[in-house]
Amino acid sequence: MRFASLGSGSEGNALLVEVGQTKVLLDCGFSMRETVLRLERLGVSAEQLSGIVVTHEHGDHISGVGRLSRKFNLPVWLTHGTLRYAQKAFSKVEQINEISPHQSFSIGDIEVDPYPVPHDAAEPVQFTFSDGARRLGVLTDTGSSTPHIEATLSACDALVLECNHDS
Repeated sequence: MRFASLGSGSEGNALLVEVGQTKVLLDCGFSMRETVLRLERLGVSAEQLSGIVVTHEHGDHISGVGRLSRKFNLPVWLTHGTLRYAQKAFSKVEQINEISPHQSFSIGDIEVDPYPVPHDAAEPVQFTFSDGARRLGVLTDTGSSTPHIEATLSACDALVLECNHDS
């Protein structure tokens, strides 16, 4: 399993997770052009992506999802609440997969396990990713930690954390 941040912050968020031939983008808050450039810096073309997994509907996480998905025919996975709140952003996306915040699913060689988090969004989730031997946990944009978050991330081999100042 390999992973790399394409960027994290109010200007945009995206994370690449790769297992074998499966390459998944977690969020896409950059323009399509910027996302393609950042992927190329990692030696990955957008055509190689297996899909996009979305955490929540804020622009710094989804502003590039629709265009990237349409241009490269990429499926998108997101919660019902995120889709309902940001329908316009996902219009004309051909392959929308609504997920439960409590049920894992697979994308190619990657097992994806969503978990709910407290955040000011319609139905925000974060994810762990597994190749069957290793687990990567991701935690960004959460208002506070919860026992469920701590239990979910406790068995991870690696963590990607985003921490912003909040007075």
